[in-house]
Amino acid sequence: MYQSRAWTHGLFVFAWLCWSSLLIRAQDLITDPLEVIALQAVKRSLTDPENHLNNWNRGDPCTSNWTGIVCFNRTFDDEYLHVQQLILLDMNLSGSLSPELGRLSHMTILDFMWNNISGSIPKEIGSITSLELLLLNGNNLTGSLPEELGYLPNLNRMQIDENRISGSIPISFSKLNKAKHFHMNNNSISGQIPPELSRLPRLVHLLLDNNNLSGHLPPEFSEMPSLTILQLDNNHFDGTKIPASYSNMSKLLKLSLRNCNLQGAIPDFSQIPNLYYLDLSSNQLNGSIPQGRFSENITTIYLSNNNITGTVPASFSGLPKIQRLSLSNNLLSGSIPSTIWQSRTLNKMETL
Repeated sequence: MYQSRAWTHGLFVFAWLCWSSLLIRAQDLITDPLEVIALQAVKRSLTDPENHLNNWNRGDPCTSNWTGIVCFNRTFDDEYLHVQQLILLDMNLSGSLSPELGRLSHMTILDFMWNNISGSIPKEIGSITSLELLLLNGNNLTGSLPEELGYLPNLNRMQIDENRISGSIPISFSKLNKAKHFHMNNNSISGQIPPELSRLPRLVHLLLDNNNLSGHLPPEFSEMPSLTILQLDNNHFDGTKIPASYSNMSKLLKLSLRNCNLQGAIPDFSQIPNLYYLDLSSNQLNGSIPQGRFSENITTIYLSNNNITGTVPASFSGLPKIQRLSLSNNLLSGSIPSTIWQSRTLNKMETL
């Protein structure tokens, strides 16, 4: 009996010691002090009229659940907690982005989408080597793109669209080998698109429409193995031709080159198996429309407002998914094949 009581008492003491140890350990967990200082600097650089960041004035970022902050649920070798995500989207924030963001060295997601933040993108963000998502679209950011952003080895997505960013695209961006999405549209980015971007093995979306780009369309883009959307509308390419090699972009789903000051002939895109959207309108393209039959998946063909001659190809007939076909304001001759109107989805009143 005595041994049984002693054993029970010993088990209780052991359990209590374990629980106490865990409690003390939990109380000891704090965010890396350098990251706390960085977050305080981030808050000082922002104007927060709706007081979303009020709780940033008390407690610890990771253990007190500061608004917009997600931390790793474990400590690292330094025995500190670290910020994993900073998500402050659509909070009506203004002010600027603090260079101290670069001290959040373990962060994977930086999201300031849809605010009113101005100023430039701090080059220090380029030191966050763990960063996977950089989401700054829908602000009033100005200045040029820091070359340092090209040295983020884990970056998957860069969304900087809907800002007022100017200057050229850094060649260093061609080193972002894990990047899948470049959304840089609706800015004032200028200069030649670096042909070196064709080295990006995983890039799926390249959106550069509504900028001030010039120069030529890089033929090297046809070598990009994963590209599905190439969107370059409303730029100022210098009377360049559409490279014939673009007809070899086998993964392409959408090609949009509207109003780009393009000249020359239209390449034969009939060999792109899943192309569903083609917009080459409002250029200075000439010659005839290639006779090859488009993908069975094509829904949209815009070729209006060019200098295209010849007849409407019979291959336009019977495209099963075509919904929008625009050939107006060209120099076409002859009649329109009556079989075009046999498409179940094409609206005769909204097309030619």
